[in-house]
Amino acid sequence: MSGSFPSPALVFSLIVAAATLLVFATVLRPLWRDRPRTALVLIAMLTLGSAALYRVVGTPAALDAAAVERPDTIEEAVAQLEKNSDRFADHQGWVMLANAYARMGDATKARDAWEKAVAMAPDDADLRAATAEARARAHPQQRFDARAVEHLRHALKQNPKHQRARLFLGVSLRQQGKPAEAAEAWMPLLATTEGDARNTLRGEIDAARTDAGLPPLPEEAAAPARNGLVVKVALDPDFAARVRLRGDATVFVIARAVGGPPMPVAVEKHPLSSLPLTVTLDDADGPMPTAKLSALQEVEVIARISASGNAMREDGDIESAPQRVRLPSTAPVALTLGTP
Repeated sequence: MSGSFPSPALVFSLIVAAATLLVFATVLRPLWRDRPRTALVLIAMLTLGSAALYRVVGTPAALDAAAVERPDTIEEAVAQLEKNSDRFADHQGWVMLANAYARMGDATKARDAWEKAVAMAPDDADLRAATAEARARAHPQQRFDARAVEHLRHALKQNPKHQRARLFLGVSLRQQGKPAEAAEAWMPLLATTEGDARNTLRGEIDAARTDAGLPPLPEEAAAPARNGLVVKVALDPDFAARVRLRGDATVFVIARAVGGPPMPVAVEKHPLSSLPLTVTLDDADGPMPTAKLSALQEVEVIARISASGNAMREDGDIESAPQRVRLPSTAPVALTLGTP
């Protein structure tokens, strides 16, 4: 061996660092939205905690050059961890081995290592959820088997708000052909997610409810945005019954300065099929960076059906009665298309 080869302690430290990051990614990643500062704190805490590896795998003397053969690869270092696994003082050693196995692509060994870890800390909800996920990854069809579901239910018994356990439980119920139960399992997650993740979750719940013969969730009232404006647009039912509208027509929701130019300060474009709809107009909807909705104290709000798809008014367009709104607005603006 070359005299420049890293010491066993250094090799093990590198494994610990890699495993720590994998533990973070597998066990502690947030479900719906990243929180960078929290993530950095958790990584730092886990990295510092990994210094206890010597106590986990045995005594420091066990890593002495005279006591062990210097590993040439991570695989050899993992083999030494395996050899000392009977000395693991707690579940952390098995967690590191499980993540190392997963990194090497051995899902079966990773699953078994997670089971060893959870056996040493049976009431740890994070471990239960991670073990259930590992079982699904090791399954030929990527399914949550009965043992995995048992882990998930135990995790939720310990912590009913555990997001990953609840998400995976819903997935497992969908796999079992129980869409109504899956939708019910996912429902509590709506209160703890937001943005695109919440929209995706809501879509999955609605799909599960549809498969179960249930109606989709009722439409939620949009909350007024800061420096924004919530607008509800509907089509007059009598007008809709009398007039045949083009299916490819476009609905524009527009806010413009009162008494100013016709150019919108905020505009959104939606298909006719989306009616009735609720939108939030804000500065992100402005076509011109120099004209912002938030800079105005009063706006005029309209909705328009355009056959051509042009935001500027043309002959034949159907337009709602304009509504003047003081900003900031605390209540939604209701617009009806097709009224006399």
